[in-house]
Amino acid sequence: MKNKQPETEQESLYKDLDQMSVKELLTNINTEDQKVPQIIEKQIPKIEKLVKAIVKKMQLGGRLFYIGAGTSGRIGILDASECPPTFGVPHDMIIGIIAGGDTAIRKAVENAEDDTEQAWKDLAKFEISSLDFIIGIAASGNTPYVLGALKKAKEHNIKTGSISCISNGLIAQEADYPIEVIVGPEFLTGSTRMKAGTAQKLTLNMISTSVMIKLGKVKGNKMVDMQLSNEKLVKRGIKMIMEELGIEYELAEELLHQHKSVRAVLLDHSSKK
Repeated sequence: MKNKQPETEQESLYKDLDQMSVKELLTNINTEDQKVPQIIEKQIPKIEKLVKAIVKKMQLGGRLFYIGAGTSGRIGILDASECPPTFGVPHDMIIGIIAGGDTAIRKAVENAEDDTEQAWKDLAKFEISSLDFIIGIAASGNTPYVLGALKKAKEHNIKTGSISCISNGLIAQEADYPIEVIVGPEFLTGSTRMKAGTAQKLTLNMISTSVMIKLGKVKGNKMVDMQLSNEKLVKRGIKMIMEELGIEYELAEELLHQHKSVRAVLLDHSSKK
């Protein structure tokens, strides 16, 4: 009896893609994409447990590591790199690692994902410890690079999570908090940069945003710790101050220029009440 084919490798539900019109292609891709949030919704109880475990570690001074290969690794790096400007956290608080190193962000590095030992070497460069938390990301659920990282993490008493898109994958079996988002066959057979990639991105958005909110990096629904790195963000900061303090644009602009961050302005105002 043959083993069941992993969901990410199953035949597309659509035939003769090369014969479709552009409208048919776009409509069918969109139809598949709409399935993803509904599938993630079923995983919310498990994602909740994962977030709570991460928050607990980070409240003690731990860091969050994402580790993956190919598309999964790039998605982890994207999420990690957006946390400092969005939430004003240090660049070494949430760290994305990809098989093959920085070169692999833009170009495929041959056989990098098949190395079971390299992931731990990459993590060791950061002096990783039991205070930290690792999330392994692999659409296939079996990437050797990611699996090696999770196994070594267990040996060193480091808590782990995983995000994969097949049922009963090896990394899910190894992780303390596994998330399996089974999105089914891709529109383009085997192309996990599509639904699987979207599922991983949405799940990481949920995780990192929830973690940052529980760590106090948001006030109300505002990014009060965001880095004011361009004119758009400065104007957004001014608007936040205007809304929170009920003041005019010019005064809000002056206060932001003086204190350098939205949070600092609001804290100074609160201390004077």
